[in-house]
Amino acid sequence: MSDGVALSVIEAVGEGSSGAPTIALIPGWCMSAWLWQPQLDALSAHYPVIALDPRGQGESDVPDSGYTFERRAADIHEFLQPFKNVVLVGWSLGALEVLEYAHRFGEDRLAGMVLVDSSVGELPVPPPGGGFLDELRKNRDKTLDGFVREMYAKPRPEHEITVLLKDIKRMSLANSIALLSSGIPREHWKEIAHAFRKPLLYVVTPQFEEQARNLEKNRPGTRIEIFSDAGHALFVDKAERFNALMLEFVAELSKQSG
Repeated sequence: MSDGVALSVIEAVGEGSSGAPTIALIPGWCMSAWLWQPQLDALSAHYPVIALDPRGQGESDVPDSGYTFERRAADIHEFLQPFKNVVLVGWSLGALEVLEYAHRFGEDRLAGMVLVDSSVGELPVPPPGGGFLDELRKNRDKTLDGFVREMYAKPRPEHEITVLLKDIKRMSLANSIALLSSGIPREHWKEIAHAFRKPLLYVVTPQFEEQARNLEKNRPGTRIEIFSDAGHALFVDKAERFNALMLEFVAELSKQSG
């Protein structure tokens, strides 16, 4: 990156024709790019797929600074420089980071955007998250263990949980909390989503269903999908359904651009 931080990227070379969209995947808070492995495996049979380890996450460097939306949007901007016609996918905190990217750097490089299970500023206002931060400060290990296990509707193998927890703890407690403490008003995300002119797919679990219905109503052309029987990591719990949805969405984008 321009500030000297090295970021890790997983690439899966697709078999799409020249000019086919590239699918770019941004994980959530403290998560690693390898969580997108079901998408890297399946979607790359049709399109080039790339997944970013944001700073402090996965195999990327763990600097002492840069844990702000401004810097992380700049990281996405630099990550995407070799590519054009990108379908940008952000999960959880990563969804807000891709919105901030579009806000700061525009949408010319994008074919469309996919926001996965994140609050995007529509009503209703979700419950305050201060309790989670308090629990992190009191007992980080216990809080993270519960957080990771609750991401899934169906339990994952213990070795996978162990690796994921180890990855999460590469970032300092202070910087992990900084990522969740921006102070940006939630209306900011709503304004960006409404201003985005390219196709937008919003994929959520029931916790954000009402927000999804309101975004669909308030931003014409938004497509929403509700995964009622999946956990927060819905693209893992219901990988086959999510991958089919992505292929359908990207194929429609390709048809429109063609």
